[in-house]
Amino acid sequence: MRAIQVQEYLKGPEELAVVTLPDPAPSPDSYLIAIHASATNFFDLLQIRGKYQYQPNLPWISGAEFAGVVLSTPSSKSNPRFKKGDRVFGSSQGGYATQICASEEALMPVPPGWGFLEAAGLMITAPTSYAALVYRAGVKKGDYVLIHAAAGGVGLAAVQIAKAFGAVVIATAGSRRKFEVAREFGADYTVDYNKDGWAEEVKKLTPKARGVDVVYDPVGMVNASLKCTAWGGKMVIIGFTSGNIEKVAMNRVLLKNVSLMGMTWGSYSKEAPEMIGRVWGELFQLVKQGKFKGTVYTDREFRGLESVGEALGMLGRRETWGKVVVSVPQAADSKL
Repeated sequence: MRAIQVQEYLKGPEELAVVTLPDPAPSPDSYLIAIHASATNFFDLLQIRGKYQYQPNLPWISGAEFAGVVLSTPSSKSNPRFKKGDRVFGSSQGGYATQICASEEALMPVPPGWGFLEAAGLMITAPTSYAALVYRAGVKKGDYVLIHAAAGGVGLAAVQIAKAFGAVVIATAGSRRKFEVAREFGADYTVDYNKDGWAEEVKKLTPKARGVDVVYDPVGMVNASLKCTAWGGKMVIIGFTSGNIEKVAMNRVLLKNVSLMGMTWGSYSKEAPEMIGRVWGELFQLVKQGKFKGTVYTDREFRGLESVGEALGMLGRRETWGKVVVSVPQAADSKL
């Protein structure tokens, strides 16, 4: 197979290289998947530099999200969930390759009518945003929801989910193109969070300037967001893409009766495994109802594993929106 193997920590994605490796041999409990699309993630950039909280032993294959076709099923299972030829998407270390081994728990069926590109970026962003808004924040009809970095992968997922539950969405972003994208996915208002006074602008968009009911923060903007959060509001912290882990002014949290809560979807498999099927079942209902669609970046195409470095570079420079996904031609496709 062909893959992007990391043999030593790198300075940046421009140093990534595609190599030829033996095809992976699945364990008795694993599926073998032919990858047709690989999604990029910000943590890929950290991992190749050796700065992520999860670092595999060198050498390892980069990438974590993919979609493709089942080549073989687990030999230990007499009645596996997926059959040979099924279209699946999932998350497992080694997504930047033409083949991957994955457990049944790491896979989901590609929704009817979806392509590999759309499905490849679902596994992390969609359940993260759904669990954060629905099960942590309890979003409901009429809520005013502030979504930071709303044109990003988790951001666009959050916009759609909040709208599906009847909320009014105020989306922050940093460029005109990203404002357009956020509105295309359902945002009611857009605000430039690079401008001074943006929090006051957000407050003015809410009834009687009371502030927002829910803040969805994957960036690291808790302190600034407290200025425009309503009394009794809720703030869900998804991550720190700004690179800044804040020291929060807890006196404001106290005086405004604000609830701060964290959300890491990856921990649910260990701490609350019963939630996995519930969240995905409800997400697939939104997909079926036409309330949730893929968030693939479409302003340009990335084709082949050789384009992963450029895709990650653009992602790291904040030059993209949504999920940046690379199509991965298989041997037969490459001859077309």
